[in-house]
Parts: sequence; C-alpha cells; structure tokens
Amino acid sequence: GPPSPRAAAAPGAPGVSPPAAAAAASKWVRLNVGGTYFVSTRQTLCREPKSFLCRLCCQDGPELGSDKDETGAYLIDRDPTYFGPILNYLRHGKLIINKELAEEGVLEEAEFYNIASLVRLVKERIRDNENRTSQGPVKHVYRVLQCQEEELTQMVSTMSDGWKFEQLISIGSSYNYGNEDQAEFLCVVSRELNNSTNGIVIEPSEKAKVRNQLGYID
Repeated sequence: GPPSPRAAAAPGAPGVSPPAAAAAASKWVRLNVGGTYFVSTRQTLCREPKSFLCRLCCQDGPELGSDKDETGAYLIDRDPTYFGPILNYLRHGKLIINKELAEEGVLEEAEFYNIASLVRLVKERIRDNENRTSQGPVKHVYRVLQCQEEELTQMVSTMSDGWKFEQLISIGSSYNYGNEDQAEFLCVVSRELNNSTNGIVIEPSEKAKVRNQLGYID
C-alpha cells in the first residue's frame, strides 16, 4: 500500500525538512581570512551592497569568483587581525578599534573591501587624532590660594570649571578669627589651559581670602 507519512518523511532533524534545513544553513557564511576563520550571516555581509563581501557572498553569477577551502569557506588573502573591525562595523555600524591596531591598517582594509561609509569614519578618526597631536602637549595653569582653616572644605567643594586640587601647604601662622584661633594654608589648584580657559580666575568661596595668586604654565 502507499507509504505512511512517517515512512515518507526525509531523514534529518526532527520536524525539519531538508529544504528548511538548507535554507537555515545558507543564512550563514564561513570565511577563511588569511588562515583565520570567521562566521557571519549573509544579511550582515550584504549590509553594504557595493562592498567586496556582498559581491562575494550575496550575489549570484560569475562577476566575482573566489576559491573555497576544504571546509567550504571563502578564501580571502588579507590580514585577519584587521578583519575584526571590518566585520563588527557591518554588524552594528560602529567603529571600534583596539588599541594595538593602527587606524591606518583599518583604513587600508576598509578601502580593500570597498565599504565607503567605514572609509569616511576612519579618515575622520585619523584627522581628529592628527589635529590633537598638532596642538602640542596639554599645558596647565596653577593657582596658589591662601585661606583660613575653616574655609578649606568649602573652597575645595566649590571648585568648578575644570579646576582640580593639587596640594595643601600649611604656612604655620595663625590669627584670631572671632573667638577662635584659625590656622592658614596655601591651597594649590590647577586646570588645563586652552583658549576658552586662559585667564579665568577661580572663586573658591565667599569668605576665602586670596592674598596672593601666582599663575604660571608648566
């Protein structure tokens, strides 16, 4: 008689027909980049339609042929160290470069894989770094503030606009303030110098007495 439905079912994973299993497998692509294997989805690799990876893995036809190794992975003769930032950018659209990698190396790979948006991002990153380098080392302005013992806490807690506490020096003198003897201190503060902060004087508190301010640049 006719075969039962159970007998007619193709062998394989329970409940998954061969066409469905093949479709699921086809979503994933295996790449052999310079001897290192990477696995990603076709959707990720096709995020940039004009890229090398999209033409390699997602387009039919002989336009861009490529050899495969014995595991079926596409062979790509490039540095695998710099392929990570390329693949991650396609995954989430962010440029993330480890400290041990040179931005110029990532730019070279982005240009090879023809990912135009990534090329622009890396060039902007390189340009910003060059601009910071051309500005030279960071300089600091220092201020020496003379204040009373009871004013120290308020003065330090009210510092703003980039001023940072550096050092507290007791000058060993005291005088009567109201009904109590008050010691005096020199408080050294600093801030980074740039065009927007040059010349600004700190206002530590209403009661702090700035008897002497020494400004210099290291």
